[in-house]
Amino acid sequence: MDTEDTISALAALAQGTRLDVFRLLVRNEPEGLAAGEIARQLDVPHNTMSTHLGILSRAGLIRSERQSRLIIYRADLGQLRDVLSFLLKDCCGGRAEICEPLIADITACCPAGKTQKVSA
Repeated sequence: MDTEDTISALAALAQGTRLDVFRLLVRNEPEGLAAGEIARQLDVPHNTMSTHLGILSRAGLIRSERQSRLIIYRADLGQLRDVLSFLLKDCCGGRAEICEPLIADITACCPAGKTQKVSA
C-alpha cells in the first residue's frame, strides 16, 4: 500500500452513499450482495449505484463476481486492512500506549476466538 492507493481508497469512501455501500458489504461478508439488492437496501437508483460501485471497485475496496445473471459484490477486507495498516504504521511515533485505545476499538468488533462460519 502506498500513498496514492490510500488516497484513492479514502477518496472513494469520502462520499455518503459509497461509505454506506462499503459498510453494508462489510456487514454482509462473506456472502456479499447483488448490485440490485444493494441499490434496494440503500434506496438508490440502479444507474447511480452502478457509478458508486465502479468507483469503489477501482479503489480496490470491493470485488465483484458474476453468478449466473447476478453480479455479487463483496468488500475487500484485505484492502481495508492495508489502508488501516498504512495509516497506523507509524502510529504515535512508536509509542504504542497512545494507540492502544484505537486498537482496542478496532479489535472490539471481532473478539479473538470468535470466527464467522463460512459456508462452502
